[in-house]
Amino acid sequence: MSDYSDFRIVVGLDFGTTYSGFTYCHVSDENNFVTNDQWPGELGVLKTNTALQYDESYMNVESWGYPALSKRPNKKKKTKNGLRPVELFKLHLGKLAKDLKPELPVDYKKAITDYLQEIGKSIKEMVTTHWDGINFLESVLIVITVPAEYSEKDKAIMRECVHKAGLIKEKESKNLQFTTEPEAAAIYCMENSLKTCGLDTPGTTFMIVDCGGGTVDLTTRKLLSDKQLGEVTERAGDFCGSTFIDKKFLEALREILGDRAIDLLKDKHYGQMQYMIQEFVRNAKLPFTGDESEFTNYEIDLEDIVPVVMEYVTEEKREEMEENDWVIEFRYDDIKSMFDPIVERIVKMIQMQLANTQGTCSAMFLVGGFGQSKYLQNRIKQEFRHRVKNISVPLNPIAAISRGAALYGLSMIKSAPNLDRMGSLKFVINERRLKYTYGIRVSPEWKDGDPIERKDSNGRIHKFFAMARRGTMVKPNQEFTSNIVPVYEKQDAIDFFIYYTTKYNAQYCDEDGMEKLGNLLITLPDVNLGLNRPVLFGLTFGRMEIIATAKNQLNGQNYQTTLKLDI
Repeated sequence: MSDYSDFRIVVGLDFGTTYSGFTYCHVSDENNFVTNDQWPGELGVLKTNTALQYDESYMNVESWGYPALSKRPNKKKKTKNGLRPVELFKLHLGKLAKDLKPELPVDYKKAITDYLQEIGKSIKEMVTTHWDGINFLESVLIVITVPAEYSEKDKAIMRECVHKAGLIKEKESKNLQFTTEPEAAAIYCMENSLKTCGLDTPGTTFMIVDCGGGTVDLTTRKLLSDKQLGEVTERAGDFCGSTFIDKKFLEALREILGDRAIDLLKDKHYGQMQYMIQEFVRNAKLPFTGDESEFTNYEIDLEDIVPVVMEYVTEEKREEMEENDWVIEFRYDDIKSMFDPIVERIVKMIQMQLANTQGTCSAMFLVGGFGQSKYLQNRIKQEFRHRVKNISVPLNPIAAISRGAALYGLSMIKSAPNLDRMGSLKFVINERRLKYTYGIRVSPEWKDGDPIERKDSNGRIHKFFAMARRGTMVKPNQEFTSNIVPVYEKQDAIDFFIYYTTKYNAQYCDEDGMEKLGNLLITLPDVNLGLNRPVLFGLTFGRMEIIATAKNQLNGQNYQTTLKLDI
């Protein structure tokens, strides 16, 4: 496939830590976006759980989505202790500390692949049902959203999993593209909310508050000319999504029923525990507005919702619970206390983001599932209504990421030369602020002041040479170059080792936090010219990829690599 003009269908896939969903459209009908709302065990919801239930061998998937996670107790027969579902496997990508990554009974790549395979079946079914005769592997462009902090290595792993899941024919296929979650949300809000608020004019600065199940991410964008977006500040994110309210709910139950009851319920009947949590979500968390006059006490009848826990309480707790007919009542202050620590963290994040935003922020848009919370909306409006004039929730906020990804893919197709006649949708992310410092290893002569232990036998020292620093604003396909010459006169090749780090200033390639991105090996003929053989080395930052190039300035030889990553 020479360019993107051969695609007929675009699919935006929001592969999330706790929930996932997808949106699709035909390129000839750019106003008709369909967000899937048909999932196993659920109808009418725009996302399903990112969870898998395996058989006892952990080789085959028995169920996925909501049915894999939540199981209603069967009173007519005793429920067997089932295998615990596999979830949160996406957390094994990215820079999360090892002790925060969940232990899994399968390799995380297998879990990602298996989940993508299952959700891929739904994607294929929906696409082929809407448009008969579509060759999925040839005519469908899939855009998957990834966290902004994902490295090239993380995206390469995702590409490998997508390929193994059967959604693309070749691993390096153009049928798969990535965009970041904040970028997808910004595109969606630009095309919808800015128009609604009358702010779709160049120069408008707006903030996206993406409130998901696991994380809350903030990004501030500026609308430029020709439907292009610039990034005003670096992204900010924290683990303070809506599932942390669920954890507060479990902590409250632990206080009432005791550690033993909750631990055994979690270990032996995880599905029933999740069913109890989902009942709390539907009947207490989602309806909570913060207005005490509207609040109705939430009651849990343990005998009905999770009867198995009655077997696990201590005798002392049993006596207490029997006096209350195994009913637990949560009042207004109880529910509010579960929300407030999480909401306060989000409020503080927004305060910091506004402090880092130069100029006026004209609008703030809340997206994601947690963005639908009336209490969170009210608290944010209360805190920031004097600083931000427009604070709102766009239509279908839970689908903002997948719809934004589909819009991103559609813009790529529409920008193809032979599709200009089909529409004028040309927006792209015009600018992006680098999340890492990128550079190469160089070997200058050791000088006084350099660490003596780093001096090699040839009197040289290996250092990190930064080419593009973290925080730098870059445009799509912007190139950063530097002239490099051989270290030795008889040198007949150069191997460029490419590294990246979160540090603004780094000196050596073996520092903590330094990661190798890849390497580019080039031949260096004409050794008779000695050191006078300059090579122009460059790093080009595309939409969601980095390309390394090297050009011999004497003979014009060109080298390029898509960066060989150690997966």
